[in-house]
Amino acid sequence: MKYLYYPGCSLEGTAIEYHASTQAVMAALGAELQEIEDWTCCGASAAESVSNLLSRVLPARNLALAERINPGGDILIPCSACYLNLRRVEVEITQEGLLDKLNAALGEEGLSYHGGTRSRHLLDVISNDIRAEVIADRIKRPLTGLRVAPYYGCQCLRPYGTYDDPEQPTSMEPLIKATGAEVHPWTMGAKCCGAGLMTTKKEVALELTGAVLRAARGADCIVTVCPMCQMNLDSYQGQAAKMQGEDLGISVLYLPQFLGLALGLPGGDLRIESNMALTSELRTRLCL
Repeated sequence: MKYLYYPGCSLEGTAIEYHASTQAVMAALGAELQEIEDWTCCGASAAESVSNLLSRVLPARNLALAERINPGGDILIPCSACYLNLRRVEVEITQEGLLDKLNAALGEEGLSYHGGTRSRHLLDVISNDIRAEVIADRIKRPLTGLRVAPYYGCQCLRPYGTYDDPEQPTSMEPLIKATGAEVHPWTMGAKCCGAGLMTTKKEVALELTGAVLRAARGADCIVTVCPMCQMNLDSYQGQAAKMQGEDLGISVLYLPQFLGLALGLPGGDLRIESNMALTSELRTRLCL
């Protein structure tokens, strides 16, 4: 299995552990990642407030670079916001005149885009290409006894729920069970964590983040596939707990970090030390 790889900006900064663990786990599972040379920011959530066209041209540039490398290839994207932006362009190029506008802008750099690649979220690839039964066969360190709350967030499934139910997702559950762990029963897996409101309306975001953390009580850890979700649940635990006057502490791991531990990969390869919310209880149980 070979994929073009678009890490996006967060994975070279605040989510470096997601980047490292994705590369390590995909290699361990026999998948080859070819990082798109000269990739640039997809615009995240900021570009659209400046220009609707810019918010499409930025991801289209990365799609054009990928198409030039491997027309018809799949692009693996770990970041949910990046996945949403690239996928949106793929869907919207059927709109009258949009592709011409994109290519007029891309032409300034000698690029063109024709819709020849397919953007896929990391969770989609692991669930549907690699599959839980393959992972189960390669487990070296069963995580038996751990209870895990799978947290999808908003953007990896909405509005393009092509590989799971956007409102009641379950695609992480077979992967968790493949490690020997059990799934924490809850209904918060697809609820919003507050996302970027943490920088504009912090009290609102802390309330939303706190609700997710509260619902995870009884679990040993939360596993997520979104850098923004991980940041809110991981970095802002203390502030959410203080605002709501209760203990909300719980470990938060990225899905490839969690799978990597079960596959027997060293914690250093998974950048476990970069996680801010990692309880002493979980460290002891996993010998970290």
